[in-house]
Amino acid sequence: MTKGVMFDFSGTLFRVVSTAEWLTAHTAAAGPGLPAREQAELVARLEEFGALPGGVPPRRIPGGIQEAWDTRDLTPELHRTAYTALTRAAEPPAGLDVDALYESHMAPESWRPYPDAGPVLRELRRRGVPVAVVSNIGWDLRPVFRAHGLDDLVDTYVLSYEIGAQKPDPVIFETACARLGLAPADVLMVGDDRVCDGGATALGCGFHAVDHLPVDRRPDALAPLVAAPPE
Repeated sequence: MTKGVMFDFSGTLFRVVSTAEWLTAHTAAAGPGLPAREQAELVARLEEFGALPGGVPPRRIPGGIQEAWDTRDLTPELHRTAYTALTRAAEPPAGLDVDALYESHMAPESWRPYPDAGPVLRELRRRGVPVAVVSNIGWDLRPVFRAHGLDDLVDTYVLSYEIGAQKPDPVIFETACARLGLAPADVLMVGDDRVCDGGATALGCGFHAVDHLPVDRRPDALAPLVAAPPE
């Protein structure tokens, strides 16, 4: 019987805006936007290199940054280094501030909760089931939860950059279970990455997989967690 639940962040409870929305919001705030054709071509290149954290994964990693990419979620500095390098590989126009574009992805308005995230978290709280958010990430995601009214529904945050371990390292799951005060066998991990999130099963945790889809294409993947058992 599940007594506690661990949730991944990106692609599980929240999804970042599209690369096009990310770039458009930044260029509009910084001044006159790019011409439509130039904007579309830059979006395509940014997606090729996976420059938006939480967005489309890279189709290729440029030489020289593989190590930073592999360890990007261990420190804020590595995270910034990896993703700004990917943005530069996409050859943005000279006037685009790569660091400012990177920083804009951390804004709460750049993230949208999946439709069932709030209802499921509220039902778990009603049932007295404690919740941990367990994320491979290089920045503090708590303001995103606060801005969307979900912070009070999370008991603890276990973030890779704060503990120096990335999923699927057992340390990150062990830390979360300890903070929940539960044995791994009593905790369910929910996430979109079968390797990283699914690594919790090595400790004896259960695992519920969801797909990393845009918010409007995944209305109820979390709902089975609180569905009433068949009579």
